[in-house]
Amino acid sequence: MNEYIQLMIDWIEDHLKNEFSLEDLASYMGYSPYYCSFKFHQVTGISIRRYILLRKLYLSTEDLENKRRIIDIALDYNYSSQEAYSRSFKAVFGVSPREFQLDQLPVQSFAKITIDEGGGRMNRSREKEVKQLRKRKEELFDQHVLNILNGQVMYEEFKNKKLMGDSDYVPFNEAMCVNATTTSIFDLAFIQTRATGHNVSEDSYSKKVIEPLTNLFKKKYNYIVLWFGEDMFCQMNLLTILAYLEQSQYEGKVFFNSFREDEFKVSQTELPLGSYYSVYEEVLVHHRKPSNKVLPVMHQAIELFLEMQKEDNIVTRYIQKNNHLPRAEMLKRLIEAFPAVGYGDTQYLNLIDKIGVDRQD
Repeated sequence: MNEYIQLMIDWIEDHLKNEFSLEDLASYMGYSPYYCSFKFHQVTGISIRRYILLRKLYLSTEDLENKRRIIDIALDYNYSSQEAYSRSFKAVFGVSPREFQLDQLPVQSFAKITIDEGGGRMNRSREKEVKQLRKRKEELFDQHVLNILNGQVMYEEFKNKKLMGDSDYVPFNEAMCVNATTTSIFDLAFIQTRATGHNVSEDSYSKKVIEPLTNLFKKKYNYIVLWFGEDMFCQMNLLTILAYLEQSQYEGKVFFNSFREDEFKVSQTELPLGSYYSVYEEVLVHHRKPSNKVLPVMHQAIELFLEMQKEDNIVTRYIQKNNHLPRAEMLKRLIEAFPAVGYGDTQYLNLIDKIGVDRQD
């Protein structure tokens, strides 16, 4: 079945700039349009039309970066008009093509799906990429800089190899995309609420999440560099840190280093503080769309976060449609099918168990 789906994906990729016809795809595959559509969604967790939309819009960002005329890009990707293309672009990224072209802010990558590609896909040396960053901004490598890294593994690699020179390093070991949170950040009420959500003691939570952030609380820095991936998991963690910096009235400069988990190519953006705390309250506390504009990559993550708050969301539907799979296989499929969600084993296994999937361990 995976080989069959990959053939469909390859055909779609070859025809991205043409008007899509499910009937033509079905004719190529030798199956009915309904069967092709159903199987594609069952395996990938996304509809064919949604896949095509996201691929076309993501690929068009490179054309925008290269300063091509928006009307030419729209026609190249078979949109009926520049207005139609702009509406689709803004609906997905939260900014217009013109705004993106002017500011070139990071967006969430949407790469071609490759079924059963396997692990170990990192194809770019972290050291090599960081060296390129140093050439562009040497001041982020001195003693007055704090790097906040998303997770323990990344923190240990950066700290042990001193990838950011003489600067300080701390990890943020949390999963803010699940469980309730509080309006105040990193205080006792926050610790109690988050510990309860994770079903751990307050002491255990503090040792894992709060104590590693001691330098953030105790020292003053000219610059803070935030290393977070594009997926929803990382972006909700990023939003929490940005909200805390506003809450604590941090006065230095903040840089966001965005990257994909499978390809360590960094996009660096200086972030002015000012509205992230209100976004944190609206999104993570109250589960509402934010009133303020955010980075395109965070806009996409927030849309996905709000989707995941529903009992009937894209992941639970996928689990229900594939409930014949063994638990371990289901976990593997979920991680492959939903890279934009960014959940780890714990979050997915909780969902699998909650839905009551038949397991064949």
